[in-house]
Amino acid sequence: MYNITLMDWATRKMTPLIHESTPNHLWQSVAWSPGGRTLYANRLEVSFTDADIYAIDVASGKATNLSAHQGQVLNMASSLSKDGKTLLITSNEKSGYQNVALLEIAEKKFAWVTDTKWEASSGDFSPDGKRLTYTINADGRVDTYIADAATMRSEKIPVAGCVNGFAANPSSFSPSGDRLLLSHESSVEPGDFWVYDVSSWKAKQLTYSAIASLNSAPRSPSQVISYKSFDGKTISALLWIPFNLKRDGSNPALVLPHGGPTGQSGDYWSPRVAAFVSRGYVCIEPNVRGSTGYGMEFQKANYKDLGGGDLQDEVYAAKFPEATGYVNQKKIGITGGSYGGFMTLMAIGRTPDIWAAGVEMYGIINWMTMLEHEDGMLQEYEKSLLGDPVKDRASYDAASPIMYIRSVKAPLLVLQGDNDPRVPKEEAEQVVALLKKDGKTVDAHYYANEGHGFEKRENQIDSIWRTVAWFDKYLKGNN
Repeated sequence: MYNITLMDWATRKMTPLIHESTPNHLWQSVAWSPGGRTLYANRLEVSFTDADIYAIDVASGKATNLSAHQGQVLNMASSLSKDGKTLLITSNEKSGYQNVALLEIAEKKFAWVTDTKWEASSGDFSPDGKRLTYTINADGRVDTYIADAATMRSEKIPVAGCVNGFAANPSSFSPSGDRLLLSHESSVEPGDFWVYDVSSWKAKQLTYSAIASLNSAPRSPSQVISYKSFDGKTISALLWIPFNLKRDGSNPALVLPHGGPTGQSGDYWSPRVAAFVSRGYVCIEPNVRGSTGYGMEFQKANYKDLGGGDLQDEVYAAKFPEATGYVNQKKIGITGGSYGGFMTLMAIGRTPDIWAAGVEMYGIINWMTMLEHEDGMLQEYEKSLLGDPVKDRASYDAASPIMYIRSVKAPLLVLQGDNDPRVPKEEAEQVVALLKKDGKTVDAHYYANEGHGFEKRENQIDSIWRTVAWFDKYLKGNN
């Protein structure tokens, strides 16, 4: 669990302010009140399905819930007004969809700023408290907004589409409040900073991170598409079709499951995806049930069913590029990391006839052994997805790729960090040992001094080269 502790700058003395009694909650500090007598903070349940906003009296440690509610509701504050009377918050109390509101602290009442069934998230108050910011995430593409705090009238900030955000902490406003620091990226543009002038309503690019060789190369942008899954549920996805591809049903495709599962594939810059697409692979990255960004009901739709309905959503994602006429159904691969690695293992084990090759990165093979080795907070997160490990043992077993690993037909490459604290190396070693024992095609590479994901540039590049080479060999026949 994460608590809040105060540190005295002069003495460096640490004094606990919050003493959380439950193992499945964590705290996030938000803002000090004027004068420093009160600290505002969020208390979140580890599954990110329930949260409340608290005012903590620093002298006594007393915490007062400002957003008490019935059932599971997500309420999170992000900024405090200059006069200390109002919190800018994100709440899904409106039918389970995230919206932005103002919380009047004294009366504990909400005044709604947005009313959307996409995912709105609160940003910052301006230094004078007259303006506020927020974002709206629609299908993994994010726009930034600025609003008048009194009238709630808002304007979309004029930066190119795709994924935009507020880029500074504790506030993206300049000290004078006349400018905002923004971030911008897309599937064909690496991330850069922009500055927005509030008075002139003009945005200017501040950094240029793309190297010259990337800028000169044409890059296929993503398309937002949707398809019906096995039970009629609509699934949204990002689709990339390489330039100059023959529509003759001969091309390879890759399904790219995201991590989480409480996460979302967005229109971000990804060197991995860019490498695949530039080499002629049609790529599809679905936001399967369990993903964030589509309301709480959708987020909870894979509860005690990991690798069940969400796996079928991945299978139906594989059908989509085939239906475009570009792709050969016998040349479809799958690759992902973390929960995407888990999904890769579930896919090739539970639906073996769909996939011609797989590359899994730091994925879970056995939820029970994961429970034994991961840290306490992740244990609670796992329980929030699969239930009690004793009472709901069947859910853990059904969701574990180890139950299906011997049905694998697709050649599999395993990439793993030696020091992964979330998905220990032992998970990968189990996969390799079992497949080798059965005489299956499998290879593995372990990266020294890497944790959960690959942070070192040389390892990121190496993992992309290994993945491309694996798919070239088994989907294109390049030996």
